[in-house]
Amino acid sequence: MTETRCGFVALIGAPNAGKSTITNNFVGSKVSIVSPKAQTTRTTIKGIGIYDNTQIIFLDTPGIFSPKRRLDRAMVASAWNGFGDADINVLVVDAKRGMNEETTAIIDELVKRNAHAVLALNKIDLVEDEEDVSALQEELENIFAFDAVFKFSAHSGDNMADFYQYLADNLPESPWYYPEEQMSDMPLCLLAAEVVREKLFLNLRQELPYALTVEPELWEHKEDGSIRAEMTVYVAKEGQKSIVLGHNGAMIKKIGQSAREELEELLDERIHLFLFVKVRENWQDDPSHYNDWGLNFKS
Repeated sequence: MTETRCGFVALIGAPNAGKSTITNNFVGSKVSIVSPKAQTTRTTIKGIGIYDNTQIIFLDTPGIFSPKRRLDRAMVASAWNGFGDADINVLVVDAKRGMNEETTAIIDELVKRNAHAVLALNKIDLVEDEEDVSALQEELENIFAFDAVFKFSAHSGDNMADFYQYLADNLPESPWYYPEEQMSDMPLCLLAAEVVREKLFLNLRQELPYALTVEPELWEHKEDGSIRAEMTVYVAKEGQKSIVLGHNGAMIKKIGQSAREELEELLDERIHLFLFVKVRENWQDDPSHYNDWGLNFKS
């Protein structure tokens, strides 16, 4: 009888390196939101899937950067906590962007911790000259002894099989921690809130998405098999509320429709989604918000 394997793989890296895309690619469904804007992921998300006889549990951590606000500090602390909980650590680097201060600082921290890590050079499809990717790999390997190196595009899925096989072969022998069909440990109401937040990121300009949060208020299964979901979008200022609502409510309607359509496709359920926008000036200083998302308010 073939021995099963199971374990945690922490994806760490600078913001927008593609950690969430890797997680979603492996799971085969969205469990972590994706946006062209940096610092989209705010807490460690578990993405669960099976490869051969191994259950791989990806820890999609927030991007690591120099924190300025309380929420920033909590996000970075969550990322390093995920690193400490993992059986295998993977440093994800945007091959198009190359080396930057954030990646250098992460590697410095890996050295301080005397840590082991695998290098994943992501977004190679965006680099025209393969020699540039090889040069970046050499630069990184000159400053840290990685256990293995993989180059792929998580967006297209190209060249990812060897990466997944390596993880499957090197996680410990163990029974699976989760049922075979489970893709995440995130409650559906929180996943829905994250999908709404993703649509806010994609539709709102400049820095506004960083000044808001989405909290589920109701997740109710109806007798006809549908789900009634109520979400509140909290912003810090009255002027921001007007932007989120849009002229005659057009923007929030557009965001709600887009989120509802994606949730219905993800969950294969009919969703009645209701979005409310409220001003809470100091929501980033509310400990309950941090608790809901598994963040440490005192970080």
